[in-house]
Amino acid sequence: MKIRLTLAKTADAPAIARLRTEVAKRLAEDFGLPPRKSAVSEKSVLYEMRYSLVCIARKGSIIMGVLQLLTKKPWAIDKSYFTKCARPIYLVGMAVDPKFQRRGVGRAMLADAARLARSCPGDAIRLDAYDAPHGAGEFYAKCGYKEVKRAAYKGTPLIYYELKL
Repeated sequence: MKIRLTLAKTADAPAIARLRTEVAKRLAEDFGLPPRKSAVSEKSVLYEMRYSLVCIARKGSIIMGVLQLLTKKPWAIDKSYFTKCARPIYLVGMAVDPKFQRRGVGRAMLADAARLARSCPGDAIRLDAYDAPHGAGEFYAKCGYKEVKRAAYKGTPLIYYELKL
């Protein structure tokens, strides 16, 4: 599947908030997790758009998936876990609408995220995933990301991955 990520626009914020809320709800149901205390808000999506590249994958007018790319290191990531590089890009907040999961959408989104990261310019993509059944670590590994460290952050077990560009 070929997907071209585009930058989200302000008008996309309500749909992105709904998508992220639906994905969180589905994860809670599928893995017996406690439900989110509140829905993802349009306001929080608009805030993310101010400090990161919020990218979406569309099929017509429907948003199939969303992810964020940051040049500034998120506070919860320890850069010592990763290969040294001059311009890392951090991938956070990836979500694929449950109706489009297991159809290659996520894999295609990651492939296009690499294209975008190179143009930033970046020389690696870094991310973390929950080290748990509901985590996406195995997915990232299948997409070519290399596991660099397993560690707990504030008691939450995580797996850190990178993709050299």
